[in-house]
Amino acid sequence: MLKTALKTAAAAAAILSGLAGSAHALSEDGKVRIGLLYTLSGPAAILGEQSRDGFLLALEKLGGTLGGLEVELHVVDDEQKPDLAVSRARELVESDKVDFVVGPIFSNVLYAILPAVTEEAFLISTNAGTSLLAGAECNENLFVTSYQNDQIHQVSGEYAQEQGYPTAYLITPNYQAGKDAMAGFKRSFKGEILGETLVPLGQLDYSGELAQIAAAQPAAIYAFMPGGMGVNFVKQFKQSGLDYIPFLSAFTVDESTLPAQKGAALGMFSGANWAPDLDTPQNIEFAAAYVEAYGRVPASFAFQAYDAALLIDSAIKGVGGDLSDMGAVRSALEAAEFTSLRGDFAFSANHFPVQDFYLTKVVERADGKFATSIVKTIFEDYADPYLPECKM
Repeated sequence: MLKTALKTAAAAAAILSGLAGSAHALSEDGKVRIGLLYTLSGPAAILGEQSRDGFLLALEKLGGTLGGLEVELHVVDDEQKPDLAVSRARELVESDKVDFVVGPIFSNVLYAILPAVTEEAFLISTNAGTSLLAGAECNENLFVTSYQNDQIHQVSGEYAQEQGYPTAYLITPNYQAGKDAMAGFKRSFKGEILGETLVPLGQLDYSGELAQIAAAQPAAIYAFMPGGMGVNFVKQFKQSGLDYIPFLSAFTVDESTLPAQKGAALGMFSGANWAPDLDTPQNIEFAAAYVEAYGRVPASFAFQAYDAALLIDSAIKGVGGDLSDMGAVRSALEAAEFTSLRGDFAFSANHFPVQDFYLTKVVERADGKFATSIVKTIFEDYADPYLPECKM
């Protein structure tokens, strides 16, 4: 399996190389050069690993080629540091001559690397979807296979409004995606917000914040805590005795955090554009193949990266394997002629998806693994609200 081939750094290095030549020289050597730029170290490493593995699983499914072309793959770790990510993105574009950079996980990294990538190559974001880049600062060479940040959080706000919760307490990391999360929740929720707490990105101790929540006594809590932040927050929330409060979230309880949270997360709700049990034939096949390959349930990070590989594959086919004309490649990407794992998929004019969004709930599967499961559809064919601001 591809997983085994990539288990060691030496094995991974065997598929990487930095060949000279122009940035888009596919007609000369029949290769497509891809850079995967993800957070692969530190507390959030699992998010990048899920993304990387999802892309690699798609590549294996496609026979190791994209659009019929041999793939030269470069995998780099941004270490969740925007400045470092910029230098590594530049190296991918200027030295490795990649045609596509795929990633990153975090919105502050996406915003930082955008100029370094999009002058010479295409940037396919498989997770980060900051509102700034969906609206006034949209970019013709940026395509997003995930969502615009607000949307995923608006699901919980809509559900809280439906449930008639009179009050809520919001807690997110203090960076653009955290601010987008609060904006998304409040877009639909019209009750009283008793507190809006922004914590440092990467914080792991929440005793002070949980005391504030206990004092506020909200009817519901909304938390966006990705990666290791979510693991600790959920465990401490459960230990605090506050678990009688309805817990709404995004990326706080998902397949990247549940292996560590286990029963502490049972019954917690989340907003999502997908879940492992989404009932499409292609998704059922993908979810089973991912568990078989990697021994864990895929998270949205994996499926969105898988779809990115399918998107690139379709675009290369659309231009007959010749990436020398960026305008033609852009048009082929915009067409999105592939079958997404999520079913219906299309890009808005700002290159963000039009798609369905769901309320999910944490369950324990028959195999003993914990996963999210779709409860109901909240939004159908939802284009992000920043589209009118994009003048592309």
